[in-house]
Amino acid sequence: MKKLDTINWGIIGVGDVTEVKSGPAFYKIKHSNLVAVMRRSAEKAADYAKRHNIPKWYSNGSDLINDSNVEAVYIATPPNSHASYAIEAMRAGKPVYVEKPMARNYAECRKMLKVSEETGMPIWVAYYRRALPAFLKAKELIEADEIGKPLMVNLKLYKQAEERNQTKEEMHWHVFPEISGAGHFFDLASHQFDYLDFVLGKVTDVKGNASNLAGLYPAEDTVSGTWKHESGVVGSGSWSFVIDKNSEKDEIEIIGEKGKITLPCFSSPGTLKLYSNGRETDIKLDNPEHISQNLVQQVVNELRGVGSCSSTGISAARTSWVLDEMVKNYYSNKLQ
Repeated sequence: MKKLDTINWGIIGVGDVTEVKSGPAFYKIKHSNLVAVMRRSAEKAADYAKRHNIPKWYSNGSDLINDSNVEAVYIATPPNSHASYAIEAMRAGKPVYVEKPMARNYAECRKMLKVSEETGMPIWVAYYRRALPAFLKAKELIEADEIGKPLMVNLKLYKQAEERNQTKEEMHWHVFPEISGAGHFFDLASHQFDYLDFVLGKVTDVKGNASNLAGLYPAEDTVSGTWKHESGVVGSGSWSFVIDKNSEKDEIEIIGEKGKITLPCFSSPGTLKLYSNGRETDIKLDNPEHISQNLVQQVVNELRGVGSCSSTGISAARTSWVLDEMVKNYYSNKLQ
C-alpha cells in the first residue's frame, strides 16, 4: 500500500460519538485531515460539516467511500453496518478504522478480516484504551514486575438502568441485539476484554452466563463469567446494567504474586492504585482532549510508515469471540 505524508479521512456515521470523543482528532492530530463526513440525514450531515469546518458531506456511505479525495475511512455507525461498510471500503482500496465492538459478532469479524487479507487493506478498531496514559502505566508497572507474576484478574461493572423511565422508542440502540449484537455488555465489556488482551495476552477459554432479569429490553442485562489467558492468568467478571445508583461500580483488578493494580475502565480521569511492597500508591493521569486521538495518531503513523497501531482487526476479533462466548447461552436459549 502506498505511504502518504498526510491522510485524508472520511467518516461514515457522524453521531454523538464523533462530536468530542473521536471526530475532532482526525483534523487536529499531525499529518491528518478530515475531508468528508456522512450521515443518513442530509440535514444532520450538513450541520456537522458546517460546525466542524469539513469541506464535504454526504447522506450515502457509498458516495463517501468512492470520493477520490478520501484516502481512509472511519466507520462510526452502530455495529450492524460495520461489516458492510468496512468491506465496501476495503474493496475500494481504502484502509478502515472501525468503532468498537468490531462488528455484531465474531462471524462478521472473520468476514472483515478475510476481505482485509484479500485486498491488502488494513483494518483497525477503536479500542483506544490501548493508547491512554493510565492504561499504559498499568501495563508498564506489570511489565516492570511491580506486582510480581500476574495470577488473576477481576472485572466488575455495575450501572443503573436509564431504560426504566423510557419507552422502547426512546431506548438507545445498544439494547437491541439486531443492531448491537447483544446489550450494554457488548458495548462496555468489549473495552475491558480488549485491554486484558493487550496486557495479559489472548483469552483461550471462556465460560459465561447471561440473563435478562429486569425485563426492560430484549438484550441481556446481567452477565457473569470466567476465563483463562494464554499466559495462564485466570479471570472472573460480573456485569449488571439494572442496579441501584448506590451499587454502581467500575473496576479492573489485576492481582500478582507481590501486589495488585486496580483502575476504573470508564471513569475519566480515573485513579490507578498500585498496591506493592506494603504500600498503596495513587497515580492519576489525564486523558487527551479527544479520548480517541492517541490511537488515531497511531493509525495515521502506521499509514505513513512511521509506526504501528496496537489495536488491529485481528486483536479486536479475538475480543468479539470472547463476548460471543460469554452470552451465547442466553441467545441460544431464546432461539429454542
